[in-house]
Amino acid sequence: MRARKNTIPSHTIEAVDHQVRRLCWRYADKLQFHGWHHVSFVRAKAAGFAEHNGADRAVVEVAALVHDVNYIVHRNSPAAAGRDLRMSILRECGVEETVARWIDDIIDEAEMATRGRHISLEAQALSDADTLFKALPVTPVVLAHRYLRENGLSLRELAHKIVGEQRDVHDSGYYFYNPKAAENYSRWALANLQLWQCIKEAVDDPTVVELLDAVHATDFEAEPAAS
Repeated sequence: MRARKNTIPSHTIEAVDHQVRRLCWRYADKLQFHGWHHVSFVRAKAAGFAEHNGADRAVVEVAALVHDVNYIVHRNSPAAAGRDLRMSILRECGVEETVARWIDDIIDEAEMATRGRHISLEAQALSDADTLFKALPVTPVVLAHRYLRENGLSLRELAHKIVGEQRDVHDSGYYFYNPKAAENYSRWALANLQLWQCIKEAVDDPTVVELLDAVHATDFEAEPAAS
């Protein structure tokens, strides 16, 4: 679908912002990684990428706001799991039905695990922003443990997920669609993937497994007893 630029009025975007922000705070315990800090970052970056590539900025902003509501519905789920909640939010905030369906399609298009080389400009802007969040050098240090807790994954499972979903996309040359993003952030992306490849290899080393088990046991023993 192609529409005139800024298809969604500003007051409607503000209404979606309010709804999603409220949900993020309500479910903060469930959204340790995909909370408002993530949503607001992706929205800001996606809007900039949309301006640069000629996409409909308003549509991209709203897509960024609702792209991860699936994690409220079910942990460790694909974007499609949030479709009913997403569409409900968009309808309640006054987004036209055809535009709401377009936004839902954009979110499916942009998903890391399934995205292809030739996706819409709007999906490219959303994907680049979401991908950048994953590639930030601070993400593995500050946020990876939150992802593990939020989604009930082991370190091994997360390493296999990241390498499995991102390596081929990176090597095929469309990790970032925006040329400026690729120029600015590809070094970070490569370093991030190399780190997770090393983690993937390390967690299969029996000695490293013993080390991790010992660390986890220490953490468990250090937890205060329930009163």
